[in-house]
Amino acid sequence: MSTKPQPHHDREAKLVELHEHLVASVETLVTGDDWRRALEFAARFHTRSFNNTLLIWWQHEAAYRQGRVPDPMPTYIAGFKQWQALGRRVIAGQRGYMIFAPLTARFATSAPMDADSWRRLDRNERPRAGEIVRPRMVGVRPAYVWDVSQTDGRPLPELPVPRLLRGEAPPGVWDGLAAIVRDEGFSLSTVTDATELRGANGVTDFGARTVMVRGNMDAAGRVKTLAHELAHIRMHEPESNVFLHRGIGEVEAESVALMIGAAHGMDTSDYTIPYVSSWANAVEAKKPTEVVQETGERVRRTAGAILDRLPTTQGGAGDPPELDRSATAQRVTAAAPTTSPERQPESLEARGL
Repeated sequence: MSTKPQPHHDREAKLVELHEHLVASVETLVTGDDWRRALEFAARFHTRSFNNTLLIWWQHEAAYRQGRVPDPMPTYIAGFKQWQALGRRVIAGQRGYMIFAPLTARFATSAPMDADSWRRLDRNERPRAGEIVRPRMVGVRPAYVWDVSQTDGRPLPELPVPRLLRGEAPPGVWDGLAAIVRDEGFSLSTVTDATELRGANGVTDFGARTVMVRGNMDAAGRVKTLAHELAHIRMHEPESNVFLHRGIGEVEAESVALMIGAAHGMDTSDYTIPYVSSWANAVEAKKPTEVVQETGERVRRTAGAILDRLPTTQGGAGDPPELDRSATAQRVTAAAPTTSPERQPESLEARGL
């Protein structure tokens, strides 16, 4: 990603353009199948925010229609300097995909547990004796990434791709999900009598701290159901004080299960997602596009956290093999404003960039 300073007005204009691109991409998600395809795409890039995933998807599809890239789906995505670090270069004339990147600043304090004690340091300011310094996100900036098909150079190693027969579950996924369920303090059992579940494939009882899954489904169906119930555990604890329309709660749980399945190469064609408008319009005082973006990001974070804990072979997260993000990260630091000291800002994870 480029670190060349940009004039403020140029950056703001590009951020406006990015927002317009984002809204346009969200508005293409109409049917349940549209949402399913978006989540399958997001599963390939689950370390990136849902917003950035949509932006990459939308711009890559446009590049494919224009004949600028050979394949309808991107494979590996990275910034300009990241590709250089891997021995590859962006092909002349290839336009990058604009996404949101973090704008950071340094904050210092001698009392890190006191949120009001953090003060923002100027660009060249040194901390006082006894202070600790942490970088924190204070805004966003436009940045550019390219698909591997837009580069040439040293060949990349091939990652293993899970391939499954219909109805088959990937090795280790059930056991991994079951272990997380138990770590969350729930017991897990399978039942053969569907009447115990009132016709459902799975039921989570927060009061009794139990999860029950129908045992007379194929292996893929059992994994899908367990992932769905685990999503409820991670996202919909009754005491979490998160107001959620029930329809959106079911969409979130099924969407997390879909992303986990897609990351393992499972067939997701039978995952049931209703028309987007049926749940995106269910939240008062919010635009449907906002609901879609917020739901997508909650799903992405939850699925990503679960995938990170599974000791399974997965399809990767969209980074080129051998890429060390920490070694090639290029974050722009914002100069401190002349206003009064600020409270400790949110972390990069909180913003999901």
